[in-house]
Amino acid sequence: MHPTHQTVRLLAAGAIAVSLGLSPGAQQSDAIDSTGVRVMRGPLTPEQATAIRNGSPYVPGRLIVKFRPGTGSNARRTVLAAVVGEAEEHRPRHGDFSVIDIRPDIDPRRAALDLAASPDVEYAEPVYIQHPHARPNDPSYGRQWNFHTLGMESAWDINPGASSSVVVAVVDTGVAFRDEILTFLRSDGRFLFRVTVPFAAAPDLERAGRFVDPWDFWWDDALPLDMDGHGTHVAGTIAQSTNNGLGLAGMAYNVRIMPLKVCASAWDYLFGYAETGLAVLPLDFSECDAATTAQAIRYAADRGARVINLSLGGPHPSIAERDAIRYAVSRGAFVAISAGNEYEDGNPVSYPAAFAADIEGAVSVAAVSRDLQRAYYSNTGPYVEIAAPGGNLRADGNSGGIYQQTLDGAFFDTFLLRPRFDFFLEASYQGTSMAAPHVSGLAALLYSQGITSPAAIEAAMKKFARDLGAPGRDDEYGYGLIDPRATLRGLGVAR
Repeated sequence: MHPTHQTVRLLAAGAIAVSLGLSPGAQQSDAIDSTGVRVMRGPLTPEQATAIRNGSPYVPGRLIVKFRPGTGSNARRTVLAAVVGEAEEHRPRHGDFSVIDIRPDIDPRRAALDLAASPDVEYAEPVYIQHPHARPNDPSYGRQWNFHTLGMESAWDINPGASSSVVVAVVDTGVAFRDEILTFLRSDGRFLFRVTVPFAAAPDLERAGRFVDPWDFWWDDALPLDMDGHGTHVAGTIAQSTNNGLGLAGMAYNVRIMPLKVCASAWDYLFGYAETGLAVLPLDFSECDAATTAQAIRYAADRGARVINLSLGGPHPSIAERDAIRYAVSRGAFVAISAGNEYEDGNPVSYPAAFAADIEGAVSVAAVSRDLQRAYYSNTGPYVEIAAPGGNLRADGNSGGIYQQTLDGAFFDTFLLRPRFDFFLEASYQGTSMAAPHVSGLAALLYSQGITSPAAIEAAMKKFARDLGAPGRDDEYGYGLIDPRATLRGLGVAR
């Protein structure tokens, strides 16, 4: 999260500055120090990051608090002092809540309950941690069965790839959207040294004017570069360049993408906290926090995104995220949210997906396999509203996954001292993370046809969905599998 805040916390020799950060709008050069090293400005301190890596479900030493309208600064300080003692309040530019830094020995859950009891507080909650909803596998080339299953060829006869006037926000690990060479600090566990790291735009995603209003909520600059591959893969399903004689296709291939980075990958941690001696992390390590995600949703809505894709989630509800989704819908943005991959891990309710059932214009998305059965990992429950292809590598191997062009992980294994983010391949992923962008793509097609109400887009998807499972709406597939052509034709477009 990045409230407007002047305090900067300096580490060790001062080469890395970590804070809650500057507001979006700061110059890109603000993220580069005098030695040319890109510096991380938030949203976590190294101590908080370590606690999360060790399994903490929330950010230690931090709360989200929304004070009631009219509560002045003196009253806010009094409320905070009575419950948590010494504290520091930060007001995000993109958020209607405050972020409160408290002493690390205070239990955020207990403190949130005590603060919520105050008549001056509308709600208080810990800053819960979420994860991207993908399960990547070794890359392979293959056919995009997902688009054939959805009948995209005939849907494109009606609407060939949506319009470039439609902006889709990908709130994720970033996107490989531009060529760049950056210098970071790196540790091998003993020594600290500088590394020069190349980045490149994904060849089958790049197009002049394709990317608008990018922002990185971790490094606090306009370079939300993907160091994971998840966000690039998601963006590809929505908008991979099509009919260009290269690689794969995307559903709404004419739209513009707003890359918003809210999830930090292993390499974000390794570079950002090099001075702590952090040298190696699991390659699939990635974390997103609810306060940052809530701000990104509002940022997207305020900058004209008409579709917002959230391929992430966790087991804890965040009121800040719920309110941000409602805000986005009220601003005319449709929101697609992955329903979660934890069915075999107890099938917990996944948030923010579970909020969608009560918000017209936001949809929770389950995943199906090539055989149109619920994917084994896909969460079920009354909050599931629609289904889309998510893949099943267990049953079908790589050919059963969702293919898109993304980063080649062989060049950024975390055991490498000098990674590269400028090599790409067509990779097979599975997850409700892969299902949600199909729904975002369809929403973009509908919006470009003139269906501009998020609630109307949701209603059309449900009305013309292909029923799966038990007759009618059910907890596995919701209203069924999205049917792009039937939905477009059902809205009066005959072709």
